[in-house]
Amino acid sequence: MVTLALDKVGARYGRATVFEDITTAPMHGGELTALIGPNAAGKSTLFKRIASLLSGPGTVVVEDVREGRRPICYMPQDTGANAVLTVYESILLAAKQGGGWRVADHELSEIDAILKALRIADLAFRDLGALSGGQRQLVAIAQALVRKPEVLLMDEPTSALDLFRQIEVLEFMSSIAKSEGMAVLIALHDLNHALRYCSQTMVINGGRLIASGPTREVITPAMLREVYRVDARIEPCSQGRLQVIVDGALV
Repeated sequence: MVTLALDKVGARYGRATVFEDITTAPMHGGELTALIGPNAAGKSTLFKRIASLLSGPGTVVVEDVREGRRPICYMPQDTGANAVLTVYESILLAAKQGGGWRVADHELSEIDAILKALRIADLAFRDLGALSGGQRQLVAIAQALVRKPEVLLMDEPTSALDLFRQIEVLEFMSSIAKSEGMAVLIALHDLNHALRYCSQTMVINGGRLIASGPTREVITPAMLREVYRVDARIEPCSQGRLQVIVDGALV
C-alpha cells in the first residue's frame, strides 16, 4: 500500500524561504491525515511543495505506487472553475489528463459512480459557471477522484459546504480512502472533524511543523494554547469520540 513521507522538506517563493526542515513519519494508504494550523500557517504552501508546484530543499517520498495510478493529485482551495464546460465535461477532461482522448465505457461508468456517490448526478449537465461555491467544491472532489491518485492532497475541501454536506463528504472520503488504499492529506479548520475522521494529524504554524502523529495525541489543550491561543478542553462525547470545547481566547 502507498506511503507518503516528507524528509527535511522546505519551500521557497523566489529567494524567500517559507518553511524548511519538515520531516514526517510515513502516512499510509487507507487513512486520512489532517493538516491543521491557523490562517497563513503555510498549509497551502506545503501542499504545493508536495505536489511539486514549488521548489525547495528536501525530498517528498512516495512509495509503493500501483501500476496505472497517479502518484499525487492536488485539489486546491480555489478550483478556478471553467464556466464554458459542463460538470460532466470537466470531470471527463480531468480523467483524460495525460492520456489519449478515446473514451471507454468503463470510464463513463466510473464518472457516473462518482457523481452518484457525491450526490451531484443532477448537476452533470449544468455549466460550471452556474454552480454555487459548495457545488464547485463537490465537482472538484469528483475531478480529483476520477484521476485515481495514490496520494490526494485536499486544501480545505469543505470550506464552502454546510454542516450536513461537510460530514457527508468526510465520511465518503474516509470510506473511499480505505476501499481504494489511498492516502489522503486534508487541510481542515474544524478540529472536531479532524478528531472524528483523521487517524493522523500534522500541525504547522509560522512555517514550522509543531507536531505530527496520532490525532488524539496531537490535538491537546497545550497545543491549542500554543498554536491557536485559546483555552480549551478535550472531552469525550458519543461512541468513544473526543471533542474540543473552547472556553475562550487568550489575550
